[in-house]
Amino acid sequence: MTEAREPAGPNDGKSARHAPGTPCWVSLMARGPAAAQEFYAALFGWEFRPGPQQLGPYARALLDGREVAGIGRLPPDRQLPVAWTPYLASDDVDRTAETVRHCGGTIGVGPLDAAEAGRLAIGSDPSGAVFGVWQAAAHLGAAVTGVPGAPAWNELVTFESATVAKFYESVFGYRQEAVVSADFDYVTLHADGRAVAGIHGVGGALPRDRGPHWVTYFTVADTDDAVDHVLHLGGQVLVPARDGVRGRVATVADPEGAQFALLQRPR
Repeated sequence: MTEAREPAGPNDGKSARHAPGTPCWVSLMARGPAAAQEFYAALFGWEFRPGPQQLGPYARALLDGREVAGIGRLPPDRQLPVAWTPYLASDDVDRTAETVRHCGGTIGVGPLDAAEAGRLAIGSDPSGAVFGVWQAAAHLGAAVTGVPGAPAWNELVTFESATVAKFYESVFGYRQEAVVSADFDYVTLHADGRAVAGIHGVGGALPRDRGPHWVTYFTVADTDDAVDHVLHLGGQVLVPARDGVRGRVATVADPEGAQFALLQRPR
């Protein structure tokens, strides 16, 4: 989808090193990565170039020449959902992995080196939501965020926020800020003095076939137009476009079922 680009802001150009706990990258593990690349190229205007191959075929997505995300192949012998996974920055991924285990989470992959790019681990929190940990070397992470076609926000959808928020606070040192409301369970996680992610407790509204999971929001110029494009490309709409505190949002899925959100910032 061709959209006018907005200024990239303070992270324009080369990436800066991300503060620990900051979402710094998102990766999609797909059964058919070539088809996934075609879908997201048409939707967001991405181009691709090869990335580290330690976990199998992998490509980095570029938006106007700047890296924004990655797409790899889900091993056929693993019965895992096709999903976008956020990577949280760490200065020492081995130490972070130990802390994840100590605090009740699990580490399923790594820690391991991704060539000269950096070192990674993939784990899950005590509720089962999967996330990555990234210790940067040559690859610092996303070079641009918050412009059409780039990630804007990451949000954990889970049963309730309090318990799992304590886990992420213990592992990454976040400061929590809870929404005080009797009917809305939401915690914002802060790192390096700014909000970097959210945790939304939805109780029984959590889909039984999915369980707790992270959702990546991608900026678009027009949410309604982007939703139409998703449908045209063979994806589906899970939650129709609606106006919220962050802007106009829709939750969609690509043709393989990987969920993500589209976000149009308030004008």
